[in-house]
Amino acid sequence: MTTVVSIHSFRGGTGKSNTTANVAAQLALAGNKVAVVDTDIQSPGIHVLFGFDEDGVTTSLNDYLHGTCTITEAAYDVTDQVGATDGKLWLVPSSIKASEIARVLREGYDVGLLNDGFRELGTGLGLDYLLIDTHPGLNEETLLSITISDILLLLMRPDKQDFQGTAVTVDVARRLEVPNLFLVINKVPASVDHDALRADASRIYDAEVAGVLPLSETVVESASGALFSITQPDDPWSQAVVEVARRVGA
Repeated sequence: MTTVVSIHSFRGGTGKSNTTANVAAQLALAGNKVAVVDTDIQSPGIHVLFGFDEDGVTTSLNDYLHGTCTITEAAYDVTDQVGATDGKLWLVPSSIKASEIARVLREGYDVGLLNDGFRELGTGLGLDYLLIDTHPGLNEETLLSITISDILLLLMRPDKQDFQGTAVTVDVARRLEVPNLFLVINKVPASVDHDALRADASRIYDAEVAGVLPLSETVVESASGALFSITQPDDPWSQAVVEVARRVGA
């Protein structure tokens, strides 16, 4: 049985894709079979963290949605990026070609087909976890991802706009009866009391905070060049990501 985990944020700039990739890496390191699907089709980016450029993505989620390949044919084995010995990790990227992005914006796609693809991927690869990197905000494909999720990780920053937007998303998720909802607070300055922030967020949203990730210059300096929790496992940000992965895998 595949556990479906959607990682979402109400606004962009929360570090959602970076967190998604690193949580997936930690789940694979723990011996699980994991796949990440980049459904942020309008502005794809998670592929960069796994070392892909435009030439490296020969088949993508777009090709599956256009009917030119199966979903598993668009899945790249990126286990070597993690160094996992027992686990496996795959990435299904969205196309980063301007023409393909324009086509999606112009024509849209069958959201139901996307749902079918998630099921096929879980069965075809024998996944323990399927992580969905969503498009920020609330739209049709995001609502689909939330609806079919076993776990929803909501990323937010410690600012008033994120607090308000996250409240809307939490309300929608509860109306859709998501079984497990966790908050992840990212980019938290060192001057902020992390324990107090965790307690406040938990009280405000009546939800568990799976992790508080510090604002890290080292993460910023890495410029999405690699999976930070793999290259810098002792960094406080990496340790916080490990905490999130453990909660997801509990």
